[in-house]
Amino acid sequence: LFVCTQNNNEPLRFCKIIKALHQLYYDPNIENKNLAQKWLMQAQVSPQAWQFCWVLLRPEKVPEIQYFGASALHTKISRYWGDIPAEQYDTLKTQLFSQIAHFASGSKIVLTRLCVALASLALNMMPEAWPGAVSEMVRMFQEEGGEVDGRARCLALLELLTVLPEEFQTSRLPQYRKGQVRGALGREWTAVYPLLQQLLRQPDSPPLVKARVLKCLSSWVLLDVPLNESEGLVEASFTALADPELFDTAVEAIVNTISQPDSQRYVNTLLKLVPQVLQLQEQLRDAIQNGDMETSHGICRIAVSLGENHSRALLEQVEHWQSFLALVNMIMFCTGIPGHYPVNETTSSLTLTFWYTLQDDIMSFEAEKQAIYLQVYRPVYFQLVDVLLHKAQFPTDEEYASWSSDEKEQFRIYRVDVSDTLMYVYEMLGAELLSNLYDKLGRVLTNTEPTTTWQHTEALLYGFQSIAETIDVNYSDVIPGLIGLIPRININNVQLADTVMFTIGALAEWLADHPVMLSSVLPLVLQALGNPDLSVSSVSTLKKICRECKYDLPPYAANIVAVSQEVLIKQIHKTSQCMWLMQALGFLLSALPVEEILRNLHSLITPYIQQLEKLAGETPNPSNKLAIIHILGLLSNLFTTLDITKQEEESGENAPPIKSAPPQTGPNPVVVVLQQVFALIQTVLSKWLNDSQVVEAVCAIFEKSVKTLLHDFAPMVSQLSEMLGQMYSTIPQASALDLTRQMVHIFASETNNFPPIKALFELVTSVTLTIFQQGPRDHPDIVDSFMQLQAQVCFWFLISFTLGFSLLFRCPFLSHFSSLLSCTELIPRCADIPPVGQVVQENGKLLLLAVLEAIGGQSSRSVMDQFAEVLFCLNKHCFALLTVWLKEALRSPGFPSSRVSNEQKDTFSQQVLRERVNKRRVKDIVKEFTLVCRGLHGTEYAADY
Repeated sequence: LFVCTQNNNEPLRFCKIIKALHQLYYDPNIENKNLAQKWLMQAQVSPQAWQFCWVLLRPEKVPEIQYFGASALHTKISRYWGDIPAEQYDTLKTQLFSQIAHFASGSKIVLTRLCVALASLALNMMPEAWPGAVSEMVRMFQEEGGEVDGRARCLALLELLTVLPEEFQTSRLPQYRKGQVRGALGREWTAVYPLLQQLLRQPDSPPLVKARVLKCLSSWVLLDVPLNESEGLVEASFTALADPELFDTAVEAIVNTISQPDSQRYVNTLLKLVPQVLQLQEQLRDAIQNGDMETSHGICRIAVSLGENHSRALLEQVEHWQSFLALVNMIMFCTGIPGHYPVNETTSSLTLTFWYTLQDDIMSFEAEKQAIYLQVYRPVYFQLVDVLLHKAQFPTDEEYASWSSDEKEQFRIYRVDVSDTLMYVYEMLGAELLSNLYDKLGRVLTNTEPTTTWQHTEALLYGFQSIAETIDVNYSDVIPGLIGLIPRININNVQLADTVMFTIGALAEWLADHPVMLSSVLPLVLQALGNPDLSVSSVSTLKKICRECKYDLPPYAANIVAVSQEVLIKQIHKTSQCMWLMQALGFLLSALPVEEILRNLHSLITPYIQQLEKLAGETPNPSNKLAIIHILGLLSNLFTTLDITKQEEESGENAPPIKSAPPQTGPNPVVVVLQQVFALIQTVLSKWLNDSQVVEAVCAIFEKSVKTLLHDFAPMVSQLSEMLGQMYSTIPQASALDLTRQMVHIFASETNNFPPIKALFELVTSVTLTIFQQGPRDHPDIVDSFMQLQAQVCFWFLISFTLGFSLLFRCPFLSHFSSLLSCTELIPRCADIPPVGQVVQENGKLLLLAVLEAIGGQSSRSVMDQFAEVLFCLNKHCFALLTVWLKEALRSPGFPSSRVSNEQKDTFSQQVLRERVNKRRVKDIVKEFTLVCRGLHGTEYAADY
């Protein structure tokens, strides 16, 4: 019995491996499976794995056990190559060849793992210890002898040759070795190519062998095999496309070969491939006619790969322009493949990136050359627009109703991709594209014969929407006509209505420059607000109009507010759309005189205030909690956009000024409302202070108001600071800190508001210090918010409150990025700002101890760079102090880790103190030291770090 060792050195008998494997594969209990897997992984990396892996591969064992043995072999070779004495290389190689020959007629999964193990061995030995490795593999398996028949040996060899490049891609070889091995493998292609060529062209080769050959080709081309050196195999792969059994693997081989970045250098070979791709068109049409989606998909992949990867190279071959244009038209056929995506076809989406690439390549030519190409390809792109809009059409209502929700979602995403493509195509076709769409829409809407479906109308509008959403169409001469056409659309379908709404929304900026047209479309939007099926489109469109056209909306304000109030009261829309609607109303009211704003606010929010008063008097329960949060959310979203500040921007030197509201006098309406409801909000808080979601909703009202109003919020600073202090003292919550951060940022520099802000900052700092002393890890949200508060506070303000500043230096043990960032920002000021220097001198050692403790293993290795920056900063700006602190800190036995010796600590200290310029070097020193502290130095984990 062979013995392996666990981490605790407890002996483990071979029978326990068998038992653990049985438990892993057959025990129904998932916990037992996980325990077995963990235990087996430990056994697999143990020194004794070299012995038991061969025992597990014995013929009498079941495949599951043999597979584990083969996996153990691969693990030892790939990860612990250094354990193998050089004199054992040939013995190990011979054993692996023998095992592969044996399993050539046995279990496929075991054979594959053994091939991977031999591949790993070859990669580690190449090129010095095993020159000509691939040639030897081919020769070994081609030799007659043994009990294994020729076909099995051939398949085993192909498996080995296939996994060799794949293993290289995932190997743990050092970077310098990777370059050597890649070069050695590239030179071995001359031994692989003739074998693959012979097997693929041999008439009596079984389909399985040919399929393995194609798979092997796919694997080797990933090593950047020159395209002209695999030309014969690619041609044979095209021939294999006629065989249904080989079709899929042939497609992969062709696509992988022509997709290699280096392939574009071999223009002559690429030109030979174009006719071969074009010859597939008949097979493509037959596949589409017969509903063979797999075949049509594969052929389109080949055409798109050739066009997408090499469009520029092929465009530049002017004498072959007709063949490339034929390829482009073939891809166009693939774009317009019959049927609806994704139910009837899944191919057209593959082609969209090609059209981006081709357009970029054409537009990148110099002007004269570009003009020539545009003469040829502008008509192609106009045709593409027609094809894309046809593909974007919805199916019939009956068919669409039969689609699953997943199919509908995929179709929605597909339409977004089509929209992006249309937007991009506009860059080439320009205003003529809009005119083209307008003419078609005009003909559809003025056609008296009811032959056109709503789907056609919707698709044309969708084209307009796609372009107007991202392209400036303010100077287009067809938009007025489009706005005039929209009311003529017979909207009898939800999808069509949605697109009408989104199109109007996309034209909101244009409407701001042409407000006379608002009367044509605003009634449609307000009417749609009452339809729950149009919730997203109608509300988002109204919000865009109110944002862009607010100074032209006062004549419509009363109607907009009335309709909005009605749909809010009827609860037609979901919560998120209600919030958008309140934002829209905030934009709208911002342009009105203060008196009208207050009057509208009174009618708009009074019902909610009354409801909130009622809820505040009830015993807290889940139902009224949701209602309270909803009302508070409505108010906060309204105040987010209600801004009466006059905007005095200009869009350009000669452009007219942007329209703005008349100057406002008196208190800000938002402040007036907040002062009126402040006592009610305090009442709500008194009952719900334990609920973080309600507290967060309350804080959101004030936080969004502060962000919008800025210094206009000043009248409320004192009472809000007092309320925040009481809230945080009673039950500290992160949302209160976030609001404090906004208050400090905006009002700390104002003389009148400084006292309450100072008192609030001192209070939250004191309370937070108490929390940290009791156990900060129980309050990660508070830690996060407090560190953001500290990071944002300006230098002079920190200096005014040494308590907060000192606390900042005591917090990096929390491994929080904000606290570390703050330290590295403040330490450089210790020389020129005396109070900062005093705090560093008094608390710097605490900071260093926290950093060393984290490096010693108390924090994730992923943040070691940040701790290294703190060390570098201290070394650069406080060298004398750091020298003393390091000596004192590292003198403590077992600190920062029991795994490091005094000599290692001294070396670390000297290395750090030596580097006052090279920050990158300090990071490397810290990384190496943390691995030593964690006992990981020299392990496989260190290689990944």
